[in-house]
Amino acid sequence: MTTFLEEHGRTHVCGELRAEHIGETVTLMGWVGKHRDLGRLTFVDLRDRSGITQLRFDPHYAEDIHDVADSLRSEWCIAVVGEVVSRGANKNPDMPTGDVEVLPQKLEVFSEADVPPFVIRDETEAHEDLRLKHRYLDLRRKPLQEALLTRSKVNALTRNFLIDNGFAEFETPVLNRSTPEGARDYLVPSRIHPGQFYALPQSPQIFKQLLMISGFDRYFQIVKCFRDEDLRADRQPEFTQIDIEMSFVTPEDVIETCEGLIAAIFEGVHDLDVEAPFERLSYDQAMLRFGVDNPDMRFGLEITDISDAVADSEFRVFSGTVARGDVVRGIRVAGEADGFSRNDLDKLEESVKVYGAKGLAWVKVGDDDWKGPIANFLGDAEREAIEAKMGIEPGDLLLFVAASEEVACASLGNLRKDLAAKLDLIDESEFRFCWITDFPMFEEIDGDIHPMHHPFTSPHAEDMDLLGTDPLAVRAQAYDLVLNGHEIGGGSIRIHRQDVQAKIFEMLGMSDEEANDKFGFLLDALQYGTPPHGGIAFGMDRLVMILTGADSIRQVIAFPKTTQASDLMASAPSDVDADQLEELHLRLALKDDEDGE
Repeated sequence: MTTFLEEHGRTHVCGELRAEHIGETVTLMGWVGKHRDLGRLTFVDLRDRSGITQLRFDPHYAEDIHDVADSLRSEWCIAVVGEVVSRGANKNPDMPTGDVEVLPQKLEVFSEADVPPFVIRDETEAHEDLRLKHRYLDLRRKPLQEALLTRSKVNALTRNFLIDNGFAEFETPVLNRSTPEGARDYLVPSRIHPGQFYALPQSPQIFKQLLMISGFDRYFQIVKCFRDEDLRADRQPEFTQIDIEMSFVTPEDVIETCEGLIAAIFEGVHDLDVEAPFERLSYDQAMLRFGVDNPDMRFGLEITDISDAVADSEFRVFSGTVARGDVVRGIRVAGEADGFSRNDLDKLEESVKVYGAKGLAWVKVGDDDWKGPIANFLGDAEREAIEAKMGIEPGDLLLFVAASEEVACASLGNLRKDLAAKLDLIDESEFRFCWITDFPMFEEIDGDIHPMHHPFTSPHAEDMDLLGTDPLAVRAQAYDLVLNGHEIGGGSIRIHRQDVQAKIFEMLGMSDEEANDKFGFLLDALQYGTPPHGGIAFGMDRLVMILTGADSIRQVIAFPKTTQASDLMASAPSDVDADQLEELHLRLALKDDEDGE
């Protein structure tokens, strides 16, 4: 006895049928969507990932399957063999297959389905936790399927472009030693080596550098990475990078290659011609004009430094701030003097206080005068200087923060985004790229020096002498690619000299013993003819999120974790039994709720 599948192979997918197929006998397979019983006629929307075809069960056409057709319910998995016919006057112009329907002659129920815990449709109000618990059902919804198919397309476009440009794809180890890279490692205990642990990679950084030392001058990998850190909408404990490394290159070479890759992806996904080269800003320029190192370039509202214009102001908040070496900066909101009430302005002030600002000064510019709490403290000369710097016109609203440079950047950078959203200034259909270059090599945290990116980033050659005298002034050969306010890629030229790498480890407070313990294999390798090299890593999840217009990277990952790093579907993480722990030479130390020990 042959099975249905052995007798009838699928001839078409559900989204494929058009008017030219009328008269053909086809075999379709998929899931029951809508089911409508109209007396003697039963209509079923049959769905697969390609789309929907309407089935019309007519007892005059195939009476022997009509009772089974009546029993069909949502999400049953079925197959039909039938004739493609015109829908006549009942065509549906909103469906690609809306000109036709199928009159089934045969019906096979592969499997029935319980009533789903939520209705499976494009737009759903079901709580995300419920959908994550039944992710296999959520993934039947068209928006998620389209997002994951876009992700698959990005994978293919990436591989094709890089291979066509001379890159070779290599895999790097998943089980490795723990090395400090800025976040907590996920650790894996070794059964064979009691008391020792592997670490899951935060990135393939060291291994891709070793591949350059090995002579493979163009490497890429679409790779899983792991970081044990606090989560948010665009962060997961496991994430995917498009990882790239190149030998004998300058930043220009890496940037040019990346712009070509991005252009290929956007042309392939959106049929969009991306103009290159992308705009470039130094880190200092980005912080001055936008307050952040990942500026959204789709709207204006740029930040202006007016410190020198108000250094001698009678308004002591401004002049006193400048006198102690801090800054006064502001945003001009064109034509909105009458658009913000006092209550609106109070709310804006509360929003900047979140980032450390003590207040928000404001002025409304009239035809003949300035109005606002600080207007009387600003003389004619100061107003003229501010007007020249900010390009002020009557009807503008001016917003100012007086604070340290760090607080001014954070508060105004975020205020700028809030204003753009409130004033509906963002064109969601636009894609705006920019490169941020020349990052500081180091940052100071609690009095200690830390790398702003990672300790393998090369300083600018002309800043080498500053390593020993003024490390915070050293610029890194680092570059980030920003799209619509999201950093989608970051990279750098790497250190290829062993003495320089050892010096950087020393500056970071590592003893020779510690550096050799953690990075000895890299330091050893750097002694054997290391080529100048550099690269970049793109966040695949974040890139696809932007490409598809998703609100969260969870929408573009097949089986994501929650913000608590839990898999609600698989109930992970989970307990393990005592035998497994014993094999791994581990014993759990659990807090006693009663005595606190």
